Amino acid sequence: MKTTIIKNISSVFLCGMLLFGPGCKKFLDEQDPSNLTPESFYTIPEHAEAAVASVYADARFIGDGAGIFSSNWQLLEAVTGTASTETAQNSDLNNLLGLIHDGNTGHVINWWNGVYKVISQANLVIEKVPGITPMNEEQKKSILGEAHFLRAWAYFYAVRLWGDVPIITLPQTANSPDFFPPRAPKEDVYNLILSDLTIAEQAGLPWMDKRGRVSLAAVKSEMAIVYLTMAGQPLNKGASHYKLAADKANEVVTYANSNPAVINLFDNYNDVHKETLKNEKEHILMLQYNSIVASNPMDNMYPNFKPVTFNGPTGTGSTVPTLSFYNSYEPGDLRAKDREGYFYTSYFTNGNGALFQMGAPYIFKHFNVIANGTSGVAGSRNNNLNVPLIRYAEVLLVFAEAQNESGSPTAEAYNAFKRIRDRAQLATPAIGSYTQNTFREAVWKERWHELCYEQITWFDMVRLRKVYNETTNGFDNFVGHVNKSSNQALQEKHLLFPIPRQEMQNNPNLKPQNPGYPD
Repeated sequence: MKTTIIKNISSVFLCGMLLFGPGCKKFLDEQDPSNLTPESFYTIPEHAEAAVASVYADARFIGDGAGIFSSNWQLLEAVTGTASTETAQNSDLNNLLGLIHDGNTGHVINWWNGVYKVISQANLVIEKVPGITPMNEEQKKSILGEAHFLRAWAYFYAVRLWGDVPIITLPQTANSPDFFPPRAPKEDVYNLILSDLTIAEQAGLPWMDKRGRVSLAAVKSEMAIVYLTMAGQPLNKGASHYKLAADKANEVVTYANSNPAVINLFDNYNDVHKETLKNEKEHILMLQYNSIVASNPMDNMYPNFKPVTFNGPTGTGSTVPTLSFYNSYEPGDLRAKDREGYFYTSYFTNGNGALFQMGAPYIFKHFNVIANGTSGVAGSRNNNLNVPLIRYAEVLLVFAEAQNESGSPTAEAYNAFKRIRDRAQLATPAIGSYTQNTFREAVWKERWHELCYEQITWFDMVRLRKVYNETTNGFDNFVGHVNKSSNQALQEKHLLFPIPRQEMQNNPNLKPQNPGYPD
């Protein structure tokens, strides 16, 4: 029996060899046409569109999770002192709040991975799309402009978070000569950022784009913010770059003044977080969200177990405003008014039931009324609200601050500043009552109160080396300022975040660690 089985197996094997043997090598050598590679993918215009779409998608890392009851965006809120937590169940978030974070902190690791993934994907687009033929040249130029912008956007985060960082401008493989790149000086990183933004500025982009893609207004606004940052610390470029910031912001302001239906402030604060008004008017640049792909990621701002949404008492409360910051708004400031400004102290049970008092202020700026419901109106349960990255309100304040640095507040700077206060229904002293110094601090205060909880405040603290003191209504030096959220003082080391420890272990060329943090 055993001999028969072996003979039968041998016969089958022989038949197989006769049937398939001559063609085996050819069969094994053939490439699966569905197995796309960077070499086979970038061949038609649709590939270019899909590739740049993937860069936009990767930019949403800001909203990705960072462990229990936390998101990546909280990295830039927890350290400001304007936010606290009601849960304290995420140890990494607790460390950020307590200013004891290090290279093992999850949020820090996620940001490093996130920005460099955006850079990597943008590098592929920039390298591969020029070779696609045939392709409409305007379409190609536009896509490349978007990719250059997104790379600059990612590097701008990187250089502000970590200082000297690796510059990678080509697609990488394990065989790349710079697979373990060293850190480049901050100045070189900013030069790349400005070079990329200049290419984007010349790419023929529309002034605004309701699809949510990069627009000319976004490019010019980002350039103004970059110049403003370079004027301050740590580069300290001063007057020349304040002028560059003012001039570039003024290009957006001038266009907006001539086209108020295209770029403008919204008439009220509820429109700032209205789902139906995303990617238009005040919203110059946003991260795109749709519940089919990814829902709005700001739900950690919901109060802890208070029934403000259709889900009932399920919020985490892991980012809530400090009472001291909430109370620092001027009397009558509409931004602090319940459900009319950027905060709420009451809401409707389960989103659309009876009104109840919450006993504390919470952040309303990212609350989606359409999704969660309102009085007598059930929510859609689909949170498609985008996350703002650049609002026209910020452009006005950039212009006001930068223009003032020319020597004294000009009428144009004053008017830009006053528009922010007018919407808040605040009286503004006459221009003649301000000196350069008092106007400077007045603009800074508006930045704190207007742009809070949009992941902007921390970068203001670093470039100014100043922090708003809610108690004195003035500004402290960064080093030594005590965050009200933790009663901990900011130190020199906090001006930068630590390089993720695992990254330094994988790439020794990243050493030394940023000052004050353990290797």
